[in-house]
Amino acid sequence: QVQLVESGGGLVQPGGSLRLSCAASGIIFSIFDMGWYRQAPGKQRELVATFSSERITKYADSVKGRFAISRDNAKNTVYLQMNSLKPEDTAVYYCHAQKVYGLVEYEYWGQGTQVTVSS
Repeated sequence: QVQLVESGGGLVQPGGSLRLSCAASGIIFSIFDMGWYRQAPGKQRELVATFSSERITKYADSVKGRFAISRDNAKNTVYLQMNSLKPEDTAVYYCHAQKVYGLVEYEYWGQGTQVTVSS
């Protein structure tokens, strides 16, 4: 079955850095668009960054210049490097995989990893 397993979350001080990883299994990783989303308490889940199978990246305005998404197709892994972290970055971060074949969409989510930015 498909599994997306995130790791790398934790507690960090403002201005610090974290690197999230998401290891995928059960899918042909290279053809999937991969992304990171986050959900803060009391808020809706929002897009953080995506890295398409065509190697096009997209970022939320709130993280541009601070976060960087990358992927290693040989390791079936997508990463999110987070620098200059702010308290408002505190959220559960979710890995996302998506592939659309015509009218059929394949979409998978990881279980989430907590990121807390606090002094």
